[in-house]
Amino acid sequence: MAKLKLKEHLIDRDWCKGCGICVHFCPKKVLELDDQDKAVAVRPQDCIGCKLCELRCPDLAIEVVTEQE
Repeated sequence: MAKLKLKEHLIDRDWCKGCGICVHFCPKKVLELDDQDKAVAVRPQDCIGCKLCELRCPDLAIEVVTEQE
């Protein structure tokens, strides 16, 4: 099975309501809420591409874009 490599986090700030579910479920603490209570990837280099944030977001505001190495 090919390893996935992170390309980017796409976060729709208009859809994000700042619930923090994505922050809570991220195993590598990549995401945080900013001063406007919107999700932001503060440590994208630590992302393992598990997509738990994308799967758990109730508003579909996050997409984790990966590619095969």
